[in-house]
Amino acid sequence: MSLFPIFLKLAARPCTVIGAGHLAESKIESLRAANAEITVIAPEASERIRSLAAAGEIQYHQRPYAEGDLTGSFLVVAATNVPAVNRAVFREATEKGVLCNAVDDPPFCDFYFPSVVRRGDLQIAISTAGASPALAQKLRKEINAQLPLDAGEWLTDLGNLRREVVAAEPLNDERRWLLHQLAEREVCGYDNCPSRLLAREHAKLNPARDSAGDSSKDKA
Repeated sequence: MSLFPIFLKLAARPCTVIGAGHLAESKIESLRAANAEITVIAPEASERIRSLAAAGEIQYHQRPYAEGDLTGSFLVVAATNVPAVNRAVFREATEKGVLCNAVDDPPFCDFYFPSVVRRGDLQIAISTAGASPALAQKLRKEINAQLPLDAGEWLTDLGNLRREVVAAEPLNDERRWLLHQLAEREVCGYDNCPSRLLAREHAKLNPARDSAGDSSKDKA
């Protein structure tokens, strides 16, 4: 199966979870990490899900799923322990153009939740297209053990430096070369960071130009 790898922006988007047991908990946490607006529908809920609802982190409707519950949803997770219910959710989602994941039922999924290694904004997602979640989890553990714990902080500093470079230099091969060089170097937030000094020296050789064609250095 050929899947299209993609990272979705779910902030403020309505996402529905049908089911509120342990199957649903990890999916809800993943959606919360993306700042989705989450509605959970189930006759009963785990203590964790009830506490999230009580804190106003999610909306919880204590009742069974009913056709029409997906109206207005962008994405739905069917996480009940009743296959017939999960498949009914998938059918409604298909009719309404809502992305659906039926937990542990690959034929009734538009997408899969990958195993993810996170370091701040750095995310490495692993998928086996539903063939072996256990293998994906094994690979996640191996990558997690090798990836430095401060990789997220390094990425933050690298991103800040990239914005400085983009503001100071025009879009050309020289700027691309510099950005790739910086991605292979130690980067820190200090003003005298060697990578930051390299970027400043490079900007003198590759200055940005305004709309009239004059370099920013000439304008100074």
